[in-house]
Amino acid sequence: MQFKKILAKLRARSDPDAVKGMARFGIHPKKTYGLTVTAVRNIARGMQKDHELAERLWRTGIREARLLACLIEDPDRVTSRQMDRWARDIDAWDICDHACGNLFDRTRFAYQKAFQWSRRKEEFVKRAAFSLIAWLAVHDKRAQDGKFIRFLPLIKREARDERNYVKKAVNWALRGIGKRNPNLNKAAIRSAREIQKMDSKAAKWNAADALRELTGKAVRKRLRGKKK
Repeated sequence: MQFKKILAKLRARSDPDAVKGMARFGIHPKKTYGLTVTAVRNIARGMQKDHELAERLWRTGIREARLLACLIEDPDRVTSRQMDRWARDIDAWDICDHACGNLFDRTRFAYQKAFQWSRRKEEFVKRAAFSLIAWLAVHDKRAQDGKFIRFLPLIKREARDERNYVKKAVNWALRGIGKRNPNLNKAAIRSAREIQKMDSKAAKWNAADALRELTGKAVRKRLRGKKK
């Protein structure tokens, strides 16, 4: 599908009322047509991976074009510099999480970027670090526990960040690690209890929310099933 045809298709489906609704959920990028992620996925269906097209779509700055770019980009062709550039461009939490869960976590730089971005000051770049960790905990089925144990000090270090989009991503990463298997559940709970002792409202919220889920009946039951 040609670049101009894709943009025309996205524009034709624009929904001003949906844009207003998105804003109520904290989604307010500079450019958006208000399409749902499902609608963008439907457009992507049947399209082949295309690195050049993905780059052109991303550079438009349009939310839906960027969501589509993440779906058609070839993870094997993504460079470290490109990931840094795209992460800096992110201006909404849904684009951040979509990029991390549909593209960044499939690249060879995924673990490296989680460490690097966790020290960045920009809100959405830092969120990307922990969104990436959360998605890796779900998608990288073959990864050894040690890879995720190494993320726990990062989570502890950044648990004090009061910014909403960072705070929730740090919490998501901690819970994601803790739900992966019984061993990581214990490690995540230990980290949460250490975080709980910090003199920080954000840290205490992070710990309490994570402990509520990681020690809850639903997670315990699921993890017991993994032991069998």
